[in-house]
Amino acid sequence: MEHSKAADSVTAGMITNRVGGERVGAGGIFTVTCVGADGKEKWSDKFHNLVVNQGLQDMNSKYFAASGYTAAWYLGLVEGPGSGTTFAAADTLASHAGWTELVPGTAYTGNRKAVTFGTATTADPSVITNSGSPSSFAMLVNSTVVAGAFLASVSSGTSGILFSAGDFTGGDKTVDNGDTLNVTYSFSLDAA
Repeated sequence: MEHSKAADSVTAGMITNRVGGERVGAGGIFTVTCVGADGKEKWSDKFHNLVVNQGLQDMNSKYFAASGYTAAWYLGLVEGPGSGTTFAAADTLASHAGWTELVPGTAYTGNRKAVTFGTATTADPSVITNSGSPSSFAMLVNSTVVAGAFLASVSSGTSGILFSAGDFTGGDKTVDNGDTLNVTYSFSLDAA
């Protein structure tokens, strides 16, 4: 005598991403153009920056926590030679051991230069820039070595917010008395 038994079995499973969400990417680019005393362009460089921790915290605090906000931003220049120039996420205006600010009032006229941003674009990425009105530095000393630029919330001193800083991609640049450095900063936020 033989017995047989038949059975069907079905198993189903589903794997889901239990942690959903969107990421936001942020970054800035400096563009620096040197115009000689004769009005002709001598050189131009475009370079990415490091948005430091203090800048990220300031952005979140102002936007999400509604802490006091003043829309005042200033561009400064980084002194060369830049072979030892390093930027760190922990840098602040009061403490940045890897680089030195080019001395305002000595190397160029006045203080750090005010930044006038235009309207941010409604897009992904959303971009804000001062390209409509670049910040201009009138250089005062021959053979001044510039390594890069930075963005801060104060026109002088070390009590403000350091937002970002960066180095020229093509190495240090030499400028002379009578040269003008026109600096543009563009910052973008995108939903990554």
